[in-house]
Amino acid sequence: MRIPRGLRPLAESLAAVFLGFMAGGVLVWAFGHSPLAVYRALLVGAFGSREDLLETLAFATPLLLTALTFAVGVRAGLFNIGAEGQVYLGAVGAAFVAGSLPLPPGVHLLMATLAGMTAGALWALVPAVLKAWRGVHEVISTIMCNWIALYLSMYLAIHFLAEPGRAERTIPALPTARYPVLSEESTLTAVLFVAVGFALLVYAVLWGTRMGYELRLAGENPDAARYAGVRPERVVVLSLAIGGTAAGLAGASQVIGRPPAWSLYATLGNVATLGFDGIGVALVGRNHPLGAVLAAILFGALTQGGRLMEYEVGVLSELVRALNGIVVFAMAVPELWNLVRGRLIR
Repeated sequence: MRIPRGLRPLAESLAAVFLGFMAGGVLVWAFGHSPLAVYRALLVGAFGSREDLLETLAFATPLLLTALTFAVGVRAGLFNIGAEGQVYLGAVGAAFVAGSLPLPPGVHLLMATLAGMTAGALWALVPAVLKAWRGVHEVISTIMCNWIALYLSMYLAIHFLAEPGRAERTIPALPTARYPVLSEESTLTAVLFVAVGFALLVYAVLWGTRMGYELRLAGENPDAARYAGVRPERVVVLSLAIGGTAAGLAGASQVIGRPPAWSLYATLGNVATLGFDGIGVALVGRNHPLGAVLAAILFGALTQGGRLMEYEVGVLSELVRALNGIVVFAMAVPELWNLVRGRLIR
């Protein structure tokens, strides 16, 4: 059967989902567990109750934003893996404003959010400048910036922002700088709406503005972009700045939008790996802002549902992570192949 061209991405993703869950089922069966029982626990744990659904969305919120970081870079022809460090700096910026600066309600929340977004964007400008004017490959510079951001953020959290008497975390965000909790049954807050709104804004910019058209043209055909007068330096700076803003918001969301700590752990444990996980989310979502929303919910479901798999079926946590990895890898293969094929054609 011939599949219409417009439906091929959907068909590829559905086939990848099926193969991923089949491969995961073989893995858990090899370790003595029933695949049906495991997947039932996964679904029930992720969507079985209102509380579970809200918690799934809470896990999905930061991943949606870090997925945008990678997706915007790919659309502009860049392989931006710097979201991890930008998340750290965004969390530090939000923790400082939210915990140290008493401001009126509303204004405080807005300023803390902007602080996180600005910190992430400024950190992204480092590899952007190196790429645009010195030709340093973004993979090298973003990896280096991630490590620098890790130790810089831990230093700032421990020596300047630590809560007195509790060195394991920063000063908690003041009540005026916290997003409202949507339900006492979960940790989901109104920052979810900010994240979804940001994704819609990125979609509108990429597909509804001249700037977005230039970014996508530079990513799809750099020679045509140069012939049309698109400045490569501008594309690099804009795409990485947008990505850094999204990652900074992701870091802020875990400080001022995720109870009960309302702070950044000194080990960065509540924001660690969000940037790297966002790469997988973006690939599963086909590097599209709206696809990233659905993919982030899937990742949130795997995380939340994995808890019940351990509790109810007795699956080891290491096996849960391996199962999730297989499913995610299988679903990311179609977009990975598209990226590799695009590079080979050039």
